Amino acid sequence: MKKDIHPSDYRLVVFKDMSNDYTFITRSTVKTKETIVMEDGVEYPVVKLEISHTSHPFYTGKMKLVDTAGRVDKFKSRYQKHYENRAQ
Repeated sequence: MKKDIHPSDYRLVVFKDMSNDYTFITRSTVKTKETIVMEDGVEYPVVKLEISHTSHPFYTGKMKLVDTAGRVDKFKSRYQKHYENRAQ
């Protein structure tokens, strides 16, 4: 195995799911500027997640509705002139 290819600066980091405020602490090398004080009174670096195992539809069994119609309408309105010129 190759030597010195793995990072050596592991530290405890809090990962926070912003959709349901679930937090968990694990060792990581991820760089972050934000910190959070946990229940134990210790300040940890924090990484904010949009989704975790507590909010992902695969694990929860609940489907989240996505506004795809709004996205399509926004796209069509943005490129309406292109469609009009092409039709002529």
